[in-house]
Amino acid sequence: MISRLPTIAAALLALPPCAAWAQAPAEGFYKGKTVSVYIGFSPGGTYDYFGRLVARHIGKHIPGNPTVIGQSMPGAGSFQLANWMTRVAPKDGTAIGIISQTAAIEEVLKSPGVQFKSAAFNWIGRATSNVEISLVWHTSKAKRVEDAIDNVIPIATTGVGSPSEGYHKLLNGVIGAKFKLVGPYPGSTDGMLAMERGETDGAFTSWNSLNVSKHEWITGKKVNILVQYAQERLPEIGDVPTMVELGKTPEDKAMFSFYVSGGEVGRAFMAPPGVPADRVAVLRRAFDETMKDPELLAEVEKANLDFHPAPGEKLQKIVADSAAVEPSVVARMQALLK
Repeated sequence: MISRLPTIAAALLALPPCAAWAQAPAEGFYKGKTVSVYIGFSPGGTYDYFGRLVARHIGKHIPGNPTVIGQSMPGAGSFQLANWMTRVAPKDGTAIGIISQTAAIEEVLKSPGVQFKSAAFNWIGRATSNVEISLVWHTSKAKRVEDAIDNVIPIATTGVGSPSEGYHKLLNGVIGAKFKLVGPYPGSTDGMLAMERGETDGAFTSWNSLNVSKHEWITGKKVNILVQYAQERLPEIGDVPTMVELGKTPEDKAMFSFYVSGGEVGRAFMAPPGVPADRVAVLRRAFDETMKDPELLAEVEKANLDFHPAPGEKLQKIVADSAAVEPSVVARMQALLK
């Protein structure tokens, strides 16, 4: 097993320090209550994993120790849950949800089914970011992303509208890369298999998926990672540039920053609009303490998953910045994506 303890220890430094609970009306509210953690995706993926992980541990960090249960509410890429949290969910602090990391992006792009304002949610905290990457097989002419400007690089994608196509279309249009989109493949795993078989030079996946399922490719130098789709470099792949760094102008960087913001949101939790501020503060503090819980950390270590928690205040700003992106940035991006 690959040890996650150094990563976990580093991640915890970003969280607020433990502080004594101030006496506030919200503290007495949760005693005897039931808090539901709603998960916008079916069981089996990391949204479900982190949703149920938090549900198992957060109750002991909420004053009054309420009962906490995890409930699946899949549908429309989690937008069924997002819409329900907006219109129906109780606004008293007893409902928490985990929805798609791209909620703010899809809202700005006016995707069908969006009936919510992502910045109006009360963001509670993030369990981990979800940094996606472009990688190529070691036999490819591309060893760095700059090599994709001088050479045509076939890369496996999962179809129109997917990040695997979107990221490469934007890089082609802005920095002059020559990624040739091949597919669609059913999923990123199929794309990596196509790369291994020589059907393509490259593929698209998350850093966590590569590190866990194909770690031998990293240690054996079978692949080169060209780009990480994040606003800040992950320490584990600190020599790989972010997409934002590749922008040539402030306008390029603003567009790239908007498009990668979903990875920064990652596996994040929110409460509905209208929850009293003192209860939001209680939930945020409880979430931060949960991210340091030894029993939770042991589960994360055993699962061998990436773990980059962030407090709710940071998430609130990330989402607000994404939702407030300039219309000119959106228009340019939509034109490039076509």
